[in-house]
Order: sequence, then C-alpha cells, then structure tokens
Amino acid sequence: QVQLVESGGGLVQPGGSLRLSCAASGSIFKIYGMGWYRQAPGKQRELVATITSGGTASYADSAKGRFTISRDNAKNTVYLQMDSLKPEDTAVYYCNTAAGLSKWNWGQGTQVTVSS
Repeated sequence: QVQLVESGGGLVQPGGSLRLSCAASGSIFKIYGMGWYRQAPGKQRELVATITSGGTASYADSAKGRFTISRDNAKNTVYLQMDSLKPEDTAVYYCNTAAGLSKWNWGQGTQVTVSS
C-alpha cells in the first residue's frame, strides 16, 4: 500500500502563494494519474487539480489560472503551486490518485489558511 505525505501548507495572506508537496512511497506512483483534493470545514472533499501519468494537467474551475499541478516521477512527488490565494481556498489539502481510480490510504493532509 502506497503511503502519502503532504507538506507545505501554512498561513498566508490573500493574494499570497504556497507550494504544496506530496511524497508517495513506492515506484508504482509513476503509472498513476494523481490529484490534489481539499476539504474545508463542514464541506465535502473536492478535487481541485489532476495530472496524468504523462503530465497532462486539468483543474477545477475554482483553481484555473491560479493553481499549477506538476509531478516529478523520479522523486515520487506531486506538487501544487497555488498563487493569488483567496480566503475560500482555506482547507486541508490532500493528494491521492485521480478521480475514478482506486484510492490509496489518505495521508494526514496539510492545512492551508488564507487570512489577513
């Protein structure tokens, strides 16, 4: 079973930036499409960005133009660069396999708080 460890969250002012990282154990990572998900208090977990095994990215409308997903298969790591952050981006962010794929165990996530 692949283990996922997210990092890079924190407190940032509106308009600021953060870069999240998700390290996966096991070389099987490279054949899977991966996604970044987030869950705000009282809300369901939602998918914000996806990247295929070949590096093609797609985004939820809320993330388009502000977030960039990338991956480094040599490091078994997927990244989420978040720019122009808004208070509504506040959530715990998780990575896992892309939508429609069997999920690995969820990691602990990383908290992102956007506030002045």
